[in-house]
Amino acid sequence: MTLEQKIGQMTQPEIRWITPDQVRQYYIGSVLNGGGSWPEMNKHASLSDWTRLTKSYATAAMETDMPTHIPLLWGIDAVHGNNNVMGSTLYPHNIGLGAAHDPELLFRIGRATARAVRAIGASWAFAPTVAVSRDARWGRAYESFSSDPVEVAKDGAAVVRGLQGSISGPDDVLATAKHFVGDGGTARGQDQGDNLATANALARVDGAGYYAALDAGVQTVMVSYSSWTDGGKIPFGKMHGDRTLVTGVLKDRLHFDGLVVSDWNAIEQVPGCTVDHCPQAVNAGIDVFMVSEKWKEFIANTVADVRAGRIPMSRINNAVTRILRVKMRAGLFDHPVASSPLTGDQAALTDRPLAREAARKSVVLLKNNSFKTSASPILPLRVGKRILVVGGGADSFAEQTGGWSLTWQGDDNVNADFTTGETLLAGLRRVYGAANVTYSPDGTALAKAQYDAVIAVIGETPHAEYKGDVRWPAPLAESASYPEQLKLLKRVSGKGVPVVTVLYSGRPTYTSDIINRSTAFVAGFLPGSEAGALADLLAGRKGLDFSGRLSFAWPNTACPTGGELASETLFKRDYGLSYHHGGTVHHLAELSVPRSCP
Repeated sequence: MTLEQKIGQMTQPEIRWITPDQVRQYYIGSVLNGGGSWPEMNKHASLSDWTRLTKSYATAAMETDMPTHIPLLWGIDAVHGNNNVMGSTLYPHNIGLGAAHDPELLFRIGRATARAVRAIGASWAFAPTVAVSRDARWGRAYESFSSDPVEVAKDGAAVVRGLQGSISGPDDVLATAKHFVGDGGTARGQDQGDNLATANALARVDGAGYYAALDAGVQTVMVSYSSWTDGGKIPFGKMHGDRTLVTGVLKDRLHFDGLVVSDWNAIEQVPGCTVDHCPQAVNAGIDVFMVSEKWKEFIANTVADVRAGRIPMSRINNAVTRILRVKMRAGLFDHPVASSPLTGDQAALTDRPLAREAARKSVVLLKNNSFKTSASPILPLRVGKRILVVGGGADSFAEQTGGWSLTWQGDDNVNADFTTGETLLAGLRRVYGAANVTYSPDGTALAKAQYDAVIAVIGETPHAEYKGDVRWPAPLAESASYPEQLKLLKRVSGKGVPVVTVLYSGRPTYTSDIINRSTAFVAGFLPGSEAGALADLLAGRKGLDFSGRLSFAWPNTACPTGGELASETLFKRDYGLSYHHGGTVHHLAELSVPRSCP
């Protein structure tokens, strides 16, 4: 291979900025299908549109003038199902799956996701996230399974095994353990921030998911945007330039022989680098570079760096060896991904029964008190009751699926964008009968008729990455971020009707004021496209019961300092009620929510 051909294999442009002809011309080794990127930038693209697109790129890669043609890898952010594709089943985000405490369920979700990725002709999923999130302010907290490294290790390994299967089968895809290392432990939970852990803590806590993922055979690892300052004293800088960790630890000490991929344009954050030029990152040990738009410049600059001696040829050869090794293990040389029997299979995109099971197992019952003189808890709410449903989240696919759903942020989605699935409102109408369910988003209908119960469904605006950060010193409180939700609860509570509140959120957050105005309170997290399955759970149909337990501590303050201190905890990790194991939650102290934390 020529130097240019080798650098082409190391380059990963985004599909919006490269054509199939350019893949052939520049010997490109992989392409990135980022969040919110679709065929012809059409969110509603059909499966045939997708397969036509992936096949065009895969075919081009096999038509170069090289003596041996090298198949293309198509990488996609499939983080809770094949979430870029309209009509694909979306599973709960990791924060809920961690609460399920069921690695076998996660393995099955991994298998289903692999089939959905194969259905469009892709071969590489950028999942799972194995970050150990320790501050709920982080905008990516919902991508973490737990604040417990043991839970993260079990769950992450299960997803890796599910996605990869035997690695080379027609229904297998490459998995990615991300983001190496420490992204969940940055100071104040700031995305792309600085992790101040000691080397021992970084290895013991943040490294836990990687040991398990490597044991499970993960073939790719993505590097973190974050930095590391050992013990808050010794700066190692940005991970993308850290040879000690990427090569010294991951590749040498942990014997990882797969490929290491950068995050989106992340090399520009390394001091002295730009988005298209970073010999430091190549020398640090990164093998594949997400350079999205300026990929031509990256190729030219990297070729020049090698010729000038700034990057040794041995480093390039090592990177290409790893890339080819992974492609061979994946069976791509024998069976280019576009020829998989699952490609174009509409049925492979969906597994609604699995998503419904996952939704039910991923939610946590935090409160289930009796109402007035009744000796029994309000839930289960038996069929036959007249129910008033309030809150915009009840009929919002956007709120129940969160970020990384059809688009990057997920906040611009409308119900018409989802052709499969069920909102909680639709599920309640199915379970209780449409005639018994009234929907009043603002709750004003309560004054106009008699109801047996109010079900309030509230939640966060969908978000992803840094856009979801709750930046210090802002308070971490639902009612501070969304004051209209507390107003809604005040409007419907204390009116002689029990209130059951379901909160969709990507993080544990201060909600004592909301819980006090709820007879029952459910942490719904982000249950995915089948949130309607929660209606069966609320009704206790067919013996269904809550089984989820918190995988993060729930705070009793709007100004938690991180680390889940006992003095700042309302509900400990592993807490969760069920219909058979209940307990009264007495009136909670309502601390004033400051405009800014001290």
